[in-house]
Amino acid sequence: MSEYILQARGLSKGFRGFMAVQDVDLSIEKDSIHALIGPNGAGKTTCFNLLSKFLAPSSGSISFEGEDITSLSPAAVARRGMVRSFQISAVFGHMTALENVRIALARARGGNFDFWRGERVLTRYNDRAHALLHDVGLSDSVDVPAAELSYGRKRALEIATTLALDPRLMLLDEPTAGMTESDVARIVELIRQIRGGRTILMVEHNLSVVSGLSDRITVLARGRVLAEGDYASVSANEAVVTAYLGSDHADA
Repeated sequence: MSEYILQARGLSKGFRGFMAVQDVDLSIEKDSIHALIGPNGAGKTTCFNLLSKFLAPSSGSISFEGEDITSLSPAAVARRGMVRSFQISAVFGHMTALENVRIALARARGGNFDFWRGERVLTRYNDRAHALLHDVGLSDSVDVPAAELSYGRKRALEIATTLALDPRLMLLDEPTAGMTESDVARIVELIRQIRGGRTILMVEHNLSVVSGLSDRITVLARGRVLAEGDYASVSANEAVVTAYLGSDHADA
């Protein structure tokens, strides 16, 4: 069995003649945290959308756990165990934290409920929902509407709903974007706690987060892979320094 859970080969995406991603090869090792980074306009978001199947590639292939998923829908790959979060927190603001997680649990287990009997059906998921909220530090916010949670706690709730789908691969889109320093520290610790038995691929701008969490890093620039390795080797790469800071810093 392959040591890689997700692989892309020759992945490319063009928009009206502009190649946002070009010939990207990527291998995500099982049970690792892999970061996708790069300067603005590097193609990170497009690549992430391709891998999570929210965009169809112009060319290339994607495999998950050894099976080709290039032509599958986002829902189909989610059912196989590859689940994505979004940069903008995607929770139901009018529902409580508990209700958000219960809905995710019901969907993961193939539950179907009608509006007149939804509460009765969903209560069967209470114990697991409470456990997940405890895992992400939201035990004190079970009955709080998601709209009233702070931004960092909304992100924690989104991670709880993602965990409810029991993913083998979690794709986190800028999990600490827009957060205060204390919220960043909380989410970083949360990611450390939930990694057991899971693989995490994340797009992240905060390099201190990347350095503290990632086992391996892929750097994109102008839609292509510029460098790959651990943080020490990537941060010492002159081409990476130039891409982020300009040629004057690389020559310094």
